[in-house]
Amino acid sequence: MFYYVLKYVLLGPLLRLVFRPRIEGLEHIPATGPAIVAGNHLSFSDHFLMPAILKRRITFLAKAEYFTGPGLKGRLIATFFRSAGQIPVDRSGKEAGQAAIREGLGVLRKDELLGIYPEGTRSHDGRLYKGKVGVAVMALKARVPVIPCAMIGTFEAQPPGRKIPKIHPVAIRFGKPLDFSRYAGMENEKAILRAVTDEIMYAILSLSEQEYVDQYAAVVKAEQAAAGAAKERRFPRLPLG
Repeated sequence: MFYYVLKYVLLGPLLRLVFRPRIEGLEHIPATGPAIVAGNHLSFSDHFLMPAILKRRITFLAKAEYFTGPGLKGRLIATFFRSAGQIPVDRSGKEAGQAAIREGLGVLRKDELLGIYPEGTRSHDGRLYKGKVGVAVMALKARVPVIPCAMIGTFEAQPPGRKIPKIHPVAIRFGKPLDFSRYAGMENEKAILRAVTDEIMYAILSLSEQEYVDQYAAVVKAEQAAAGAAKERRFPRLPLG
């Protein structure tokens, strides 16, 4: 119930008023039945803009940190995300990927829309990064179409670190559903999973027109953080005055 209150009464109208998103390709979202909507991830706002413009309910796999914050603020945020239909997924440890796949398949078995960001994390610089194969595993196991989606302008509206988004033109583009039925029963073959994932990422890239980086975003972030820490140790900041 709270999901629809957010969408039609509280959050949805506000997002439409502030961002006035331009929507393209909405006809590619099936009216019924299970499907995966796979998109780029540029901003915290992405979690709310796409559900606000879709007629159907969509469930996203969200990082567990959104549900485990300390104190009253943490509990309120967790309640908000659960009420908005988000499912927490622990991204740490060896079983993280399998847990996300199990949760995603559970959504698809209920004939619902599943939203997923194949990059696995938000882009820290606005570029599109290599996709993880979990989206391919779910598409092949559930035998469902994948609708590519591109969020455009959300990075400029709310880049990483900015709590309150600024007014900036936003567009949401949906591409034609991708059918992978030709790979049915091959969800355990690594080469097939990589090929399916790359096809999905290419479709997203064609819609978003971002610069593409053939590396995982999390790896690039970690490398940049390590380089920054090394530079800080080598050239420590001196106190002023």
